[in-house]
Amino acid sequence: MKKKMMMFGTGIALVALTACGTEETEGDASSSGDDPIQVVSTIGQLDDAVTNIGGDLVDNHALMGPGIDPHMYNASQGDVQLLDDADIVFYNGLNLEANMEDILEQMGQGKPVYAVGNNVPEDMIKADEEEQNMPDPHIWFDIDLWSYAVEEVRDGLIELDPDNEEVYTENAETYLSELTEVQEWAYSEIEQIEQDQRVLVTAHDAFQYFGDAFDFDVLGLQGISTEAEYGLSDVQRIIDEMIERDITAVFGETSVSDSAIEAVIQGAGQQGHDVEHGGELYSDAMGEEGTEEGTYIGMYRATFHKW
Repeated sequence: MKKKMMMFGTGIALVALTACGTEETEGDASSSGDDPIQVVSTIGQLDDAVTNIGGDLVDNHALMGPGIDPHMYNASQGDVQLLDDADIVFYNGLNLEANMEDILEQMGQGKPVYAVGNNVPEDMIKADEEEQNMPDPHIWFDIDLWSYAVEEVRDGLIELDPDNEEVYTENAETYLSELTEVQEWAYSEIEQIEQDQRVLVTAHDAFQYFGDAFDFDVLGLQGISTEAEYGLSDVQRIIDEMIERDITAVFGETSVSDSAIEAVIQGAGQQGHDVEHGGELYSDAMGEEGTEEGTYIGMYRATFHKW
C-alpha cells in the first residue's frame, strides 16, 4: 500500500535523443471510451513525469510554470479549484511547497495526494546546513533520487487506475531508461571539466544533490529555501571565496531575483576581481512549454551547457 500525503517538513536539450521524453507514450483514454484521469502536480518536473507515464490516459496540469518559485508560492483561487477537481495530486514535499501544506493536507482527506519526496529513502535526503531539521527538497538534481519520485507517480496512477497498470508500468520503464541515458551523458560531460574548476556559485543553495552527484563545490548566497534572508556578510563570504579560488562566473536562476548575484558581481569588481554573470540556471522551475528546457531532461541538460 502506497503512503499518501500525511507528513510535511520531514520529509534540468535532448529532443534529438529522447524527443523531449517518450517518443510514443502508450495509453489512449479515448480509445477505451473512458474520460482521462484528472492529474494536478505542483511543479513542472513532476508534471513531466505524469505526461510520460500517463500519456493519453491522463489530463494533467502543473500549478507552477516557468519562473515560479515554489518556496514562496501561494495557491490562487484557480489553483484550489484545479486541486478540488483533480482525481489525484502529486507534489514534491520535503517542505518545497511550504505555503501550500494546509491546502494539500485538506485535499488529502478526500482524494489520493502523494508527496513524492517521501518515497526517497530518508538517509538519502540532505539537510539544510543552516537549519538541520529542514530537509533539502531539490531531489530532481540527482537522477538516482528523482527515480524514486517517478516510481511514486507510476504507483499512484496504478493504484487509482489498476486496469491500466501494464501501460503505466511500460511507460515508466521507458521514461526511467531515458533518465538513465541522460545521467550517463552527464557523467561523461563532467569528466571534461578539471576538478579545480568544478565550482558552482548560485543565488540559492538548490544544487547540493547536483554537487554530490558530480563532485562539484556549490556555493549559494541564500539557503535551501529562497525564504532565507541574505546579508552583506553572505555576499562578502561568496566574494572572498571566489577571489581565493579565482572563480570568475556566478549564475542566476530563472525562479530567483538576480539582485543577490548582481551584488556579488559589483562587490567583487570593487575589490579588483572581475566576475561575469554566467547566465540563468533552471533550479526550481523548468523552461517554457514547447522548448527543450520545458522538459525535465532538457532542463537537466541545460545545466551542463553552461560550462
